[in-house]
Amino acid sequence: MENKNQTEVTEFLFLGLTDILQEQIVLFVMLFIVYLVTLGGNIGMIILIWTDLRFHTPMYFFLSHLSFVDICSSSSIAPKMLCDIFAEKKGISFMGCATQMWFSGFFVATECFLLASMAYDRYMAICKPLLYTLIMSQRVCVQLVVGPYAIALLSTMTHTILTFRLPFCGTNIINHFFCDISPLLSLACADTLINKLVLFILAGAVVMLSGLIIMVSYVCILAAILKMQTADGRRKAFSTCSSHLAVVSILYGTLFFIYVQPGSSPSLDINKVISLFYTVVIPMLNPLIYSLRNKEVKNALRRKFERKNSLMVLAK
Repeated sequence: MENKNQTEVTEFLFLGLTDILQEQIVLFVMLFIVYLVTLGGNIGMIILIWTDLRFHTPMYFFLSHLSFVDICSSSSIAPKMLCDIFAEKKGISFMGCATQMWFSGFFVATECFLLASMAYDRYMAICKPLLYTLIMSQRVCVQLVVGPYAIALLSTMTHTILTFRLPFCGTNIINHFFCDISPLLSLACADTLINKLVLFILAGAVVMLSGLIIMVSYVCILAAILKMQTADGRRKAFSTCSSHLAVVSILYGTLFFIYVQPGSSPSLDINKVISLFYTVVIPMLNPLIYSLRNKEVKNALRRKFERKNSLMVLAK
């Protein structure tokens, strides 16, 4: 009976980011601002894309879904994390932890394959311009968006089910600020070798397969750019890819460091910092990168503000 009671964990407790009040205040203010900018930037990007006919193209269709995923990814962690910063007891229920782990993993995996779809779109636009409209039909674009959600669903369901079928006993304190899989596995009372192996295979497959699609696409794009006769053509082709490359480099660098490092085990404190970056900061950076480095988006935003100012002047 005693052993049975030990395995019946009903909630987990987070250690969080820091217990020092001054650091908590600074963290809360910074993360709250980052979350507001994430929501504002990504919602603004979605509204801009869906209300401006100039952006009804495959590239911006994918970008609108990337913004949606960024909103959901950040919202699966940031609100709870902000509430916990000043809380004495940073608790989450057993099912709440499973739900948070599923949503956070699902949207990160979806983003990886969405970026792969976007790379394929850029490959078609630059390497097969005459066939682009024919191949990148509405049906194909929908498939390239539904595919990432489906793959992420299968991958994340596997992790979540395997993890929460484990018995948890002893301490229920998670040395993290959200329900991430690695800290949870360290609390299990059973052998987690299978879980770690599945994590390495599936997380590695998500990062490597989507990364391979992106890499092959850009090798072909680079070859096509080098064959272009004019410097203006090369510059224009590269400018359409630079924002995407920046986002890919930031996201894949952090994910590779955490999940698919061969023979390396970084401390949980380092993982906290990197996890904070990819779960909270990257969703804020994506719309900023795409708006600041994209002339079409900047021009559309300028037109929106000019129209708004004109209406305000007429109203006066």
